[in-house]
Amino acid sequence: MLEVYYFIVITFSISLMIDLIYGELPTKIHPVVIVGKIIDLFKNSFIKYHNKWSGFLTTFFTIVFSCLILLVVMLISSVNDYLFIILYSIILSSTYSIKMLLSTAKNIENDLKTDLDKARQSVSYLVSRDTDELTESFIVSATIESMTENITDSYVAPIFYFIIISIIFMIFNINYYIILLFIPFIYRISNTLDAMLGYTTDELINIGFIPAKLDDILNYIPSRISGLFVVLSAYLLRYNGKNAYKIMKRDAKNCPSPNSGYTMAPTAGALDIQLVKKETYILGDNTNEINVSDISKAIKLTSLTIALFTIFILIIMTIVQVII
Repeated sequence: MLEVYYFIVITFSISLMIDLIYGELPTKIHPVVIVGKIIDLFKNSFIKYHNKWSGFLTTFFTIVFSCLILLVVMLISSVNDYLFIILYSIILSSTYSIKMLLSTAKNIENDLKTDLDKARQSVSYLVSRDTDELTESFIVSATIESMTENITDSYVAPIFYFIIISIIFMIFNINYYIILLFIPFIYRISNTLDAMLGYTTDELINIGFIPAKLDDILNYIPSRISGLFVVLSAYLLRYNGKNAYKIMKRDAKNCPSPNSGYTMAPTAGALDIQLVKKETYILGDNTNEINVSDISKAIKLTSLTIALFTIFILIIMTIVQVII
């Protein structure tokens, strides 16, 4: 088997190609979909306990059961090195989503140019707010908010943890690659738990408490790193980089989530627009009236943010490899 550095670079590169070219795996075999079914299984078992222990138990058993399935699959594939590398890369690609993140926003932009009602329907799949009466400007805002908020969840966070542990493996020459794959996989489980249970409705307020808090903790550092890369990308694209940093510092904490504002706010600042979720938050100044073309600008900003972060982590890994 390859040494740690080369194994990580190869599998990570293959996973990127899979995601950027192919996109999401078929629903029937997508690990996140399977995890969702496991979450439902344990949710139905533990929701009857009307306290926060229900959320802890659901989280614990979902992680353990999902990781056991992953372990069995990877052990079976280890009979052949090439099969192991390919399957490893495929599963790694399922822990993040770049193509879907960008293409979804682009599709809504196209819908806005032809059919407002269709755009309302499309954006309803992304946000929890009522979209039936949203005007064009609010649809644009919701699209940019959703895309930029998910820079952290959909890419930076799982890869951040994967690379941090990878570097530790490199330093100590640990080649337990299956354990390494657990890192982004567990992050994706946590994020899925939050997406499914992390609400304050009467039904979910108890069982969703632990998943929501765990997701907040895991995203705390990655969201702030993402925000800095959004600012850097704004400078490189000759958007308003100075204002991106200013608005991030000023408005990032306006959101109910402790993390989501750190990518949305600098985007608003970079584009000199205001992102608004009624009765929840306002990010940025209304310097320019928000319009459909701002989605394309936000897509470019998001794309460069992801690219710069990817280059950065590969450089850091290479420096560590050279030093050791």
